[in-house]
Amino acid sequence: MSQTPVELASRLDAGVTLPFSWFADPEIFRAEQERIFARTWQYAVPASWVSNPGEYATCHAGLVPVVIVRDHDGRLNGFVNICRHRATEVVQGRGTRETLQCPYHAWTYGLDGDLRAAPRSEREPGFDAAEHCLLRVAVDTWGPFVFVNRDLDAAPLTEVLGELPARVAAAGIEVDALRHRNRAEWEIAANWKAIVENYLECYHCPTAHPGFSKLIDVDPDAYKLESGEWFSSQIGQVRAAVADGNGSAPYRLDGDVQEAHFHYVWPTFTINVLPGPPNLGAFFFVPLDADRTLTVIDYFYGDAATEDDIRAMEEFGDQVGREDQALVESIQRAARSGGLSEGQLLLASEHLIQHFQRLVERALR
Repeated sequence: MSQTPVELASRLDAGVTLPFSWFADPEIFRAEQERIFARTWQYAVPASWVSNPGEYATCHAGLVPVVIVRDHDGRLNGFVNICRHRATEVVQGRGTRETLQCPYHAWTYGLDGDLRAAPRSEREPGFDAAEHCLLRVAVDTWGPFVFVNRDLDAAPLTEVLGELPARVAAAGIEVDALRHRNRAEWEIAANWKAIVENYLECYHCPTAHPGFSKLIDVDPDAYKLESGEWFSSQIGQVRAAVADGNGSAPYRLDGDVQEAHFHYVWPTFTINVLPGPPNLGAFFFVPLDADRTLTVIDYFYGDAATEDDIRAMEEFGDQVGREDQALVESIQRAARSGGLSEGQLLLASEHLIQHFQRLVERALR
């Protein structure tokens, strides 16, 4: 970091961006793993995947593989999904099991994470199975969402979410009534921060998202931006012409949800609610390295959403996603080039990016 923390914080206050080198620097990426992704709540899996005893599902907290499992006492447990023997991932994907057994040497763990069997360990003097349990991670839920945190002493999830659950409810979404329907994932050749920042503004929407901008009024006087300590929100209205039936809509708009809601939770979780039948897309980003990010979307719907609604809404979202991917991959190429050291935000339209960059700077400081 060429600037002192005080200098950098002052420049962020003035709307200057983080150094573009931070989007391509492997050292910064490694620091983020330790100071951000090892210490924060991150979305893991739909709660329906681990609702019954023995059900497990894998995910990541940053680069670290994690497994979530429901034990036979009904408790939801989370563990680092790495065998204590030789660092193999213990389980893959999702399913139902009575134990968690490593495929390498058959070290076998209970659903509580305790080591139950290690072949030939009886030949090792002083080997104590109790010292080789799976490493535990914190687990919590909100509605149909399971979150994990590698920091067992972290503040509870409710403190991070703050007013967000109330805002989602105000959008006409009863999260407990949603059912998980589909998951999609793909890799993007861009740093996770570039993807988050693209999500946090609609200044680019009239240029880059013509279909979205025909549906949602993205005029700065109509498109609302708000932030809390650990989250931020964008709220948009259906354009009057579309709402009045004088413009075409890409899917059925009649339903309980009247506004578009886009909410972000530090560091990589987003909620996307479109006007129309009850719907919610949980987008989250898994950093793979400084230049690559896995984007995952879990789609949730209420019972009033038909199969035609689901197909049309996901096609609409996919189009926006493809447009965004081209943008952030261009950002990554430019950032890596070294041709420009930093940029300047227009804070009236991009202050949610400033909010995010302050969180990054504070964590890395």
